[in-house]
Amino acid sequence: MLGYAARGAVWVAIYLAFVLAPLFALMLGSLPPPRDFWTEFSAALGYAGLAMMGLQFGLTARFRYVTAPWGEDVIYHFHRRLSLVAIGLIIAHPLILFAVRPELVALLNSIQAPWRARFAALSTYSLIALVVMALWRVQLNIRYETWHLAHIALALVAVGAGLLHMIGWGFYLTDPWKRGLWIGLTMFWIGLLIYVRIVKPLFILRRPYLVSEVREERGDTWTLAMQPEGHPGFGFRPGQFGWLTLTGSPFKITGHPFSFSSSAATTDGRVEMSIRKLGDLTARIDKTPVGSRVYLDGPYGAFTIGNPADMHVLIAGGVGNTPMMSMMRTLADRGDKRPVVLIYGSKNWESITFREQLEALRERLNLTIVHVLSDPPAGWTGEQGRIDAEIFKRHLPPPFADHEYFICGPNVMMDAIEKALGELGAPMSKYHSERYSFV
Repeated sequence: MLGYAARGAVWVAIYLAFVLAPLFALMLGSLPPPRDFWTEFSAALGYAGLAMMGLQFGLTARFRYVTAPWGEDVIYHFHRRLSLVAIGLIIAHPLILFAVRPELVALLNSIQAPWRARFAALSTYSLIALVVMALWRVQLNIRYETWHLAHIALALVAVGAGLLHMIGWGFYLTDPWKRGLWIGLTMFWIGLLIYVRIVKPLFILRRPYLVSEVREERGDTWTLAMQPEGHPGFGFRPGQFGWLTLTGSPFKITGHPFSFSSSAATTDGRVEMSIRKLGDLTARIDKTPVGSRVYLDGPYGAFTIGNPADMHVLIAGGVGNTPMMSMMRTLADRGDKRPVVLIYGSKNWESITFREQLEALRERLNLTIVHVLSDPPAGWTGEQGRIDAEIFKRHLPPPFADHEYFICGPNVMMDAIEKALGELGAPMSKYHSERYSFV
């Protein structure tokens, strides 16, 4: 079986082939009369951008074999960055044409323009709306569920209209096999969409879970314990996460990603997710009825223990401690004797999620807990402020490059910690980050 690095290289090559092969294929066989460089260049950008947009459906299809080398969070951030690249290529296509052939600006008049130009405009406007909503969803006060539905609809309109524009122009599609190539790509993209929205939910529908406990934690966090109904459940590795559909069926457009907080060493299929009340679905998490049916799609993520290390250093901020709890509980259940150091940043003493459970884990693990409070109580003698390199020097034994680090929390905190670890000489291969914001 291929290792993660080799599998990653293979999937990158496959992705590039899907993007570039249609472009190179257009230069084979029968060719139309040659045009100037900038016109041909703009056309190439349009074809490449359209191919990239179509493949975006595949990046969010949650194929575990594809995402395993990097982790689902990396794939989603990659999806977002590539979307911006693809949209840039597509928008550059008409801008270059307008610059070299000013008479084409008249095509912006949707009343008099031919239908192929109208589809181009529709595709472009849909892409612009998609980018605006994705980048400024919070500022525009758009609910996550509303944004997700609009995101899918706009993507479908953009790709569909782009394909109709390409077919209507047909400049490079005179050969039947070239038309067949693009028809095949279109069918492949439609197949990805059918898999994500129909086939996969059908499998999830047959494997429901029942909520067996709703438990309040510190820090405005609630733990949902879920038991598989009529099936053995799935195994997961500590630190991984799943997509939770709390109400409705798995055919519902929106699922939410949450880390597992329970031990991966359990054998009865029971899983727990600890969720902080922050808004949208999470604001109602404490109202979840015991006995209600929910659906889980998982496990996902490469943020997990398993590499050789002399000790595990877990660095968390706020609810980022959830995957760390899964790691520590699993290590305790396995009887692992290696040192574990948890450096946990919280607002104050009362908001430390899992505070009592962490103290109990000291009796089962070789565990050192370092609480870092931004608003410490009077008389506090522990660490305060922000987690930085000086805290690492005070609580971790050198050489720092020998430890395995796991970082999860707000992006600003994670950026600072990764920089601090670099200053201490810890190689990138020894620290792992999970950025749990997917949009």
